[in-house]
Amino acid sequence: MFEIRELIYGGDYNPEQWPREVWREDARLMREAGVNLVSLGIFSWAWLEPREGQFEFGWLDEVMDLLHAHGVGVNLATATASPPPWLSARYPDSKPLTDTGVRLEVGGRQLYCPSHPQFRALARRLVREIATRYREHPALRMWHVNNEFGCHIDTCYCDLCAGRFRAWLRAKYGNLESLNEAWGTAFWSQRYGDWDEIQPPRKAPTYANPAQQLDWRRFSSDNILELYQNEVEVLRELTPTVPVTTNFLGFLRGLDYVRWAREEDVVSLDAYPDPSQPRSYLEAAMQFDLVRSLRGGQRWILMEQATGAVNWRARNAIKRPGVARLFNHLALAHGASGIMFFQWRASKAGAEKFHSGMVQHVGPERSRIWRETRDFGAELKTLADLSGFEVPAPVALLFDWENWWALEIDSKPSEDVRMMPLAFKWYAALRRLGVNVDLVHPEADLSAYRAVVAPNQYLLTERAAHKLRAFVQGGGSLTLGFFSGIVNAFEQIQLGGYPALLSDVLGLWVEEWAPLQPEERQQVRFADGHESEAAIWSEVVHLEGAEALATFGRDYLAGGPAVTRHAFGQGRAYYLATDLPEDEVRDLLRRALEEAGVAVAPLPGGLDVTVSRRGDESVLHLLNFDAERSFSVRVPPGGRSFPEGAELAEELRLEPGAVRLIRYSGPLEVSQLRFG
Repeated sequence: MFEIRELIYGGDYNPEQWPREVWREDARLMREAGVNLVSLGIFSWAWLEPREGQFEFGWLDEVMDLLHAHGVGVNLATATASPPPWLSARYPDSKPLTDTGVRLEVGGRQLYCPSHPQFRALARRLVREIATRYREHPALRMWHVNNEFGCHIDTCYCDLCAGRFRAWLRAKYGNLESLNEAWGTAFWSQRYGDWDEIQPPRKAPTYANPAQQLDWRRFSSDNILELYQNEVEVLRELTPTVPVTTNFLGFLRGLDYVRWAREEDVVSLDAYPDPSQPRSYLEAAMQFDLVRSLRGGQRWILMEQATGAVNWRARNAIKRPGVARLFNHLALAHGASGIMFFQWRASKAGAEKFHSGMVQHVGPERSRIWRETRDFGAELKTLADLSGFEVPAPVALLFDWENWWALEIDSKPSEDVRMMPLAFKWYAALRRLGVNVDLVHPEADLSAYRAVVAPNQYLLTERAAHKLRAFVQGGGSLTLGFFSGIVNAFEQIQLGGYPALLSDVLGLWVEEWAPLQPEERQQVRFADGHESEAAIWSEVVHLEGAEALATFGRDYLAGGPAVTRHAFGQGRAYYLATDLPEDEVRDLLRRALEEAGVAVAPLPGGLDVTVSRRGDESVLHLLNFDAERSFSVRVPPGGRSFPEGAELAEELRLEPGAVRLIRYSGPLEVSQLRFG
């Protein structure tokens, strides 16, 4: 496994947008800011190959040499993220087609059909030219393949993609009989008698076949992954020791990052939480924990973020003074070893000219953002030891792209059931308990965790059900959300009472669902006497060994179980048959975690607390994202400020925007902290 042995600092660099005299100033300023890596050439295809087969590398040679002379390494892009206009003009069918038959046009970026043979061949040739020329260059540190795959084009519905879809289906099912059975084509007279009859799920008179839609999503993710692999094959051939990455977009719906991460040497992330939202730090932390989890806890690179404002929201809030530093420390606390930005110098033209940069339009001398950028570069050098620490997590939150796709295919009992709001609510509840969290595929090895939580697992494979059953039977704690265990991998109902594959583990079965209308609420009464109101969903649950921790209070569900607990083997399984408010979810998870022996510490809102470890040594990260409130924190004795090493009082005050790192020579549990 590739290891990042130093803390990386830098950003996207686009020198082709600027005259040569600016390049020299850029190199000087990079050294002043402590930049040691830049992503170079991401959108340079038209400059490197201005006409098909005509390559011009002189300008890039000059920039590579200049950066190396100033001690700046290069994450060199393959430049395939935005095809030049000549490619679309010469090969018009390389432009992607929407599900309604609209051919997208030149003027933006990522304008390519992922199945187009000439595009693939031209991209591969460009990568070979770049890799051959720069494989021995001393500035080369890493390869940056394409850019944000799937950001704008995660599906194409053209005939080329239809043909590749059919080939993908042939490889998966082998014959039409198996496909017809898996897709349930007896419904609506959809039975296929020839492979050529199968099309992508283009716009149809009504709902397309759900299994067809799910397989289309799988194929589309795999098809774009082939683009990545098409380039990586060349890079591994010519530069086998240079690590390869491509920048992920957190919870991008179109690409199954679980599969993608296996193909990378290091995972990198572009993260743009909205600074106007009070809980944007939790949104960011969830993305950070995802990318750390994708390769088993390996440290990762924050490849892009904004120094100030982005350009693409309806109203682009700026990061106020000190906020960028807070988010940088949040990334480090959650396992990052690289802090980078889009972009180095704010553009003066184009669609992103109002996107902030490390060097703003006003220039460095008069820019608050530049001063913060420069100062954090100096600070980061003092934190280099963090790259050797891990972020151990006792809790796994199950997250699976195929389940996400399946859950949100149309023709469901309620369109209000969406994966990300549920996952975020449960994640936020866990983080408010001070717990480190991994986001884990349901078929992964769960033996390292004490507790597993699944906000929703609508699609449940037999393999995943076996893993969960063995986990609970062996002493683990499982908490499962509503509308789970409903279908198999082919989007077919698991018959016999939901969730059929886990009913014995949960000690119950679900007879029917009662989705709630937008303004409708269902009363939930807890065994301790308090009441709450739930939204979106309710179910008719029958107990077969489980105990009811809460019951429904209204309509024909009144008195029926709403929250349950069941002893199974040496472990426990909890089930939530409705969508509870976050505070209630947090309280239930606290009970489940404490029962499983997981140390918790309820945190005030706005505070992020993370413990990282190296052997027995611990670092406590305390970050106050609340812009108005201060917090007092009582910490165990023996801590020293990191990196200074100064002795600390046991009672600390965290002012708004405060960052405190505390080092302990032994293990530390968050439950040892006290907050006021």
